[in-house]
Amino acid sequence: MPEISRFYGIVIKIYFGDHLPPHFHAEYGFDEGLWTIESCKMFAGALPSRATALVAEWASLHQAELREAWSRAKNLQPPGKIAPLP
Repeated sequence: MPEISRFYGIVIKIYFGDHLPPHFHAEYGFDEGLWTIESCKMFAGALPSRATALVAEWASLHQAELREAWSRAKNLQPPGKIAPLP
């Protein structure tokens, strides 16, 4: 699964050919959350509250890029990289 971004100890990944809805995985330590791209909300898993807030902020800033990355990964192409939070 390609890493598309990394910031503040959080790793964002998208699986090739993954299931719907369009989503990404956010990992922080041993915790993982699955986030929908359309709503920028976690729908499975759990992250600490501070990591959750950071991922939500990042996802809302990069929603269009996430849609493009999902589309590429769905077609088994490299999703590319997305800038981290500053």
